[in-house]
Amino acid sequence: MAAVTAHAMANLPSGLEICSTAPEILYLPELTFGGLVWILVASTHVQPVNPLGWVMFVSVFCFIMTFLWLMIFAYGAHSNKGIWATVDFVYHLLAALFYLSASVPLASVTIDMKNSTIVSPVDSFRYYRIDIAAVVFAYITTLLYFVHCILSAIRWKSF
Repeated sequence: MAAVTAHAMANLPSGLEICSTAPEILYLPELTFGGLVWILVASTHVQPVNPLGWVMFVSVFCFIMTFLWLMIFAYGAHSNKGIWATVDFVYHLLAALFYLSASVPLASVTIDMKNSTIVSPVDSFRYYRIDIAAVVFAYITTLLYFVHCILSAIRWKSF
């Protein structure tokens, strides 16, 4: 039974198979939650600019790269060689690390925003709630990329 699972993990899917295999099924949640982080951070009052600029870079970069990676798998532009499994593992490892490095400053800025009086109290509370949602989605996205990284590493080791 374990040999069948290892053999199934060793093949890189293409076409509609990406909707039924373990690591590739995570593409859509990664895109959804990553896009939500992007939208929520973009819709708030950006103060301080520097950490939230990094959060925006990470969310936009990972959204675009994950979409391109999804299209490569969907259209079958890859082959079943070990290099694609390696690149898949490395990309998802970097994406998980990027999102972790963006989620921590986002949470810190959100905590600091709680008592901020940069804008009116009503707007400040609204931005605070939006940033809380962005932090939650950023950590969910980090977890999704990390799980995808682990599953990609298992497949990579089976080649």
